[in-house]
Formats: sequence, C-alpha cells, structure tokens
Amino acid sequence: MSPDAGSGSERDPDTEISEHETVSSLEHLGLGNYAARVFIALQRLGVGTAKQIHDETDVPRSQVYGAADELVDIGLVELQQSTPKRYRPVSLDTARRQLAERMQREADRAFAFLEAQRESRIESETRDDVWTIHGREPVHNRVVELARQAVDSVFFAAPGPAFVPSDLPETLRSRAEADVSVRVLSEAPDVRALFADIDGVAVAEAVDPPMDHPGRVLIVDDRVVLLSATPPGDGADETAIWAADTAMAEILARVIEDSIETLLNGSFGED
Repeated sequence: MSPDAGSGSERDPDTEISEHETVSSLEHLGLGNYAARVFIALQRLGVGTAKQIHDETDVPRSQVYGAADELVDIGLVELQQSTPKRYRPVSLDTARRQLAERMQREADRAFAFLEAQRESRIESETRDDVWTIHGREPVHNRVVELARQAVDSVFFAAPGPAFVPSDLPETLRSRAEADVSVRVLSEAPDVRALFADIDGVAVAEAVDPPMDHPGRVLIVDDRVVLLSATPPGDGADETAIWAADTAMAEILARVIEDSIETLLNGSFGED
C-alpha cells in the first residue's frame, strides 16, 4: 500500500492531464502541433539534437528543425550553433511569460482592429433610427456602452438594483472624473447606495413612479435616450428602445428632463 493510501488526500485533477491534452493546450496558446511536441520532449531531455528529439517523439526528423526554429523564434528554446545543432528549453517561468505576452499581443492587435471597425459602425448607425432591444443582459450592455460615450452629461434612473449593470457604477465614476455631469435617480435605497460614494455623481431619491411596467431611463449628452419597460408577470422580459442623434431622441430627452423635477423627493446632491 502506498504511503498516501487511506490518508484521505485527493490529487488535483487539473494536474493529471495526458501529453496529448498538453499538446492541445499548447496549441491553444499559439504553438504548432510539432512545436508543442518538441517543446514537451525538450522538457524531458533538457538539451537535445534533432535526432534525439526525433527519437523522443514521433515528430518526423525532417520536421523537427522547423518546429525547433519556431520555438527559438518565439523565445521558448535556445539554440547552440554546434554540429549537430543542440536545443535547450528556457525555464518554464520564462516560457509561461513569453506565451502570455505573445497571446496578449495577438489579442491587442485583433481587438484594436475590431474596435476600429466598431467605432466606424457606431458613427454611422442610428442616425435616423429607433432601435429595440429585448432581454435584461442586452439592455445592460447597451446602457453601459452608451454611458461610456458621454462627454457632457449622463442621467440614469432605475427602479431597482436588477436594472443596474454591474459595471455601470465604475463607468459613471470614470465619466465623472472626466468632468461629465452625472446624475442618478431612484426610489430604491439600494440603487442609490451603489452610487452614493462616487465623487462627482449626484444622487437623488425619486417618488414612486406612476408606472405599472417598471423600467430604466438613460440620457447621454441630451442626444441619446434609452427607455425600457418590464411587463408584469413572472418571466416577463425587459424591452428597451433607444435612439441617438435623431429628432425623436432630442424630443424624448427634452420631455424627460422637463419632468425630472416632478419625480424628485428633494433635490440632487453629491453624496
């Protein structure tokens, strides 16, 4: 019986993966299949020639050189210019860092391009349209995205914490730090508490709104308006409409701004 038998200790299943699974994981981190297998083989060999690596793996010898050169190029293996050439892996800490930085660079490049495409689309969309969104999470996402675009002012009202996206307080904090006027209105103390300690955010208590279908309101720079409603009944889904840079958005913003005073219990104050 082994010393650990009956001790009640459990082995970590995350460490019990096969070489095949490790190759797959390294491929997800950006290595080619042969490069991943050569890198694993070098962990066992320490230092090895192409022949030794071939003998240690089933990678064809003609492919070992290309795979090893790939590892050298990305900083995972050192090359000794001897005859024959010898390869040695860098430390695992260095390898982990190199792969993480490589993945981050690739992600940054990809998302920089995607962001540019998104910005060009946002600039041209919704000029003449009112858009409809269904579902709590999609409305959350749109509220935060619109709030992030504020350069002058943001007004947000919600009847309960379920209508407040988790990252909206931080978004409004960053807008306030950029000298954007930020106001939050709610009849719910737990909603007001989410914003009460944020410098530059004015929070006010609302009287109970005369609505059977509670929803939220967002106005950004007096040119973007989002309104939502949730019909009564279990399982009813929130629906929102929003518009930007349209006559409809301007009218709605003006009407809501004019009616805010009637919804206040007191006045806005920076808590």
